[in-house]
Amino acid sequence: MRLSGPAKRLTVFVGEDDRWHGKPLFTEIVHRAHAFGLAGASVFHGVEGYGASSRIHTSRLLSLSEDLPVAIVIIDSAEHIEGFLPQLDELVTEGLVAIDDVHVVRHIGQP
Repeated sequence: MRLSGPAKRLTVFVGEDDRWHGKPLFTEIVHRAHAFGLAGASVFHGVEGYGASSRIHTSRLLSLSEDLPVAIVIIDSAEHIEGFLPQLDELVTEGLVAIDDVHVVRHIGQP
């Protein structure tokens, strides 16, 4: 699959301790994105952050925190991203889902 030009970036912010049927929520989101045929997904682990709860989560040694922030980033066409949103409605009960415009300059993979 090749992707170039105008596209959408879907970013989902959840906690690393969030679960879906016993496994990490971020893993379920990535696997569903893959099964849905989206161009690609990456998970980024945060070292510090806070969300709607206003509770700061950090990886600093003196304040060992669980449930650090995780961001799942998916880039694809607007149509594919919009089509995937109902799955996130099912999966994400706490967190943030954001979509923004991007311009893909280069997307090359191996067949």
